[in-house]
Amino acid sequence: MKKIYLLVIVNLTFCLPKVLFAQSTTDTVVTLKQCIGFALRNQPVLRQAEIDEQINERNIRISLADWLPQLNSSNEYLHYFKGSPVTSANPAVVSPIDEYSSLGLQASQVIYNNDVLLAAKSAKYSRLYYKQNTVSSQINVVSDVSKAFFDVLLSEKQLDILNEDIVRLQRSLKDAYNRYQAGVVDKTDYKQATISLNNSIATRKQTQEAIKSKTAYLKQIMGIGADKNLLLSYDSTRYVSEATIDTNQQLNYNNRIEYQLLQTSKSLQNLNVQYYRWSFLPSISAVGAYDLVYLNTKFSNLYSNDYPTLYAGVTLSFPIFTGTKRLQNLSKARLQVDRADLDIVNSQNTINTEYVQALSDYKSNYTNWQLLNQNVDLAKDVYKVVSLQYREGIKTYLDVIIAQSDLRTAELNYYNALFQLLSSKIDLEKALGILNVQ
Repeated sequence: MKKIYLLVIVNLTFCLPKVLFAQSTTDTVVTLKQCIGFALRNQPVLRQAEIDEQINERNIRISLADWLPQLNSSNEYLHYFKGSPVTSANPAVVSPIDEYSSLGLQASQVIYNNDVLLAAKSAKYSRLYYKQNTVSSQINVVSDVSKAFFDVLLSEKQLDILNEDIVRLQRSLKDAYNRYQAGVVDKTDYKQATISLNNSIATRKQTQEAIKSKTAYLKQIMGIGADKNLLLSYDSTRYVSEATIDTNQQLNYNNRIEYQLLQTSKSLQNLNVQYYRWSFLPSISAVGAYDLVYLNTKFSNLYSNDYPTLYAGVTLSFPIFTGTKRLQNLSKARLQVDRADLDIVNSQNTINTEYVQALSDYKSNYTNWQLLNQNVDLAKDVYKVVSLQYREGIKTYLDVIIAQSDLRTAELNYYNALFQLLSSKIDLEKALGILNVQ
């Protein structure tokens, strides 16, 4: 029974990878660049930011429309049951004027208006603000997609290492069982081999499920449907070559999109100060109208004769006293500028902290990655020697298990360090404000 049990385990471990890793014909093979490109076109948050840009553009055009001539038509019909404007104003008129109508066309053109002037001045900064907001969303999308992509790759590399480890354990299990059958060793060796094999199979299953959840998150931030199957394509050699970055670059606050947004917001606040400062000036408009007035005693004859009027002129609206509202609004606008200055100072401190942390993480991850790369080569050499010595009867099976475990740990740690290094590089580029969104 024990022999049958061992054979079943061995066969299952050989067959499971083929079943579990059979690729669907509907899999979509994508690179990191393709994932980022798709996310920049389809990520809902980014599309919302682009829609916000369009909404802002419409708001600007709505505000600037007041600079254009305004043309309106007002028309009226009245029936007087008692009295009328004509008989009341001129008692000599004997016949009552019961029917009254007017058709009018009015035109106006703003010459100066503080509200319209503010809209014209703020249009530039408003467009810039929403454009920067879109860029900020793009930067976040690129960062999040890249990290999620590397996270999936890390789990896939861990899965590859576990598969290789399982192959080694299967071979060790066969060797231990054959040596037990030959009476060279007792049954402890192959039982230990079975335990190690079962543990690796369980770990592989956990990693497979982790890949599913991480891939689902990647698809979410890409804005891709859950029904699509992604198969990630990557060149590990290329990622190794791209893992380095110049750590001597100086931090420039102006490169950070968050800092740029605050500067633009402050510019808009300064325009509000100017608006309230000059709000005591009058509003001036040119006006004109053409009216047709109809009067008659009967409705059937109302529109038989018309009395036209035509005029043009200038209107001036002058705020004399507003209950100190203008002064209060001016003080409020100045306080908002002061608050914006403090936001900028706080942003500088935050950006500096983020940069220092990102740089420290990158440097430590880089050192860790270099050292762990050496450990992989050493662990491979140790495993080969110990495996040969075990077959010659020099080493115990416990030494083989330890060597196998060290090799697997070294490989897992290496790839974990590599992808942590790549993620920390993204954080450092984001902190420096040089993360490419193209």
